[in-house]
Amino acid sequence: MTDRATSPVLGIVLLLVVTAALAGTVASVAFEATPPSDAPRAAIDLRVDADANRLTFVHRGGEPLDVRDLSVRIRVDDTPLDAQPPVPFFSARGFEPGPTGPLNSATDPEWTAGETASFQLAGTNDPLISEGSTVVVEFSVEDTIVAEVSGTG
Repeated sequence: MTDRATSPVLGIVLLLVVTAALAGTVASVAFEATPPSDAPRAAIDLRVDADANRLTFVHRGGEPLDVRDLSVRIRVDDTPLDAQPPVPFFSARGFEPGPTGPLNSATDPEWTAGETASFQLAGTNDPLISEGSTVVVEFSVEDTIVAEVSGTG
């Protein structure tokens, strides 16, 4: 009896087992790295008025956003504001009263394409927007960023 064919057959079987295990590992890592999200997506434009410390946002398209579910985080020249806006609001520490559009707690909380919203930083917030400042604003729902915009003052 001869053993010549046993070694190549075992090598091929072992190679197939290693390949299948490696493919399974790669697939599980790839699917884990990009979990599905039910968070809405929206295109938002930002206008920065450094003289008035005002940020104006225009919902340009995508899904409607319920501002009651939004978290808004603002950075000026990579420094987070001391007081972040608790949207929706009417009066909040670090902001002038009376934001406009759906960011105002007295209006419809659904922010749809074409609608504009704005608020003004109070002089007590830090850092304030100065000429040439870069402002970055993140809108998120349950820790998932739905829009990130930036502009220069």
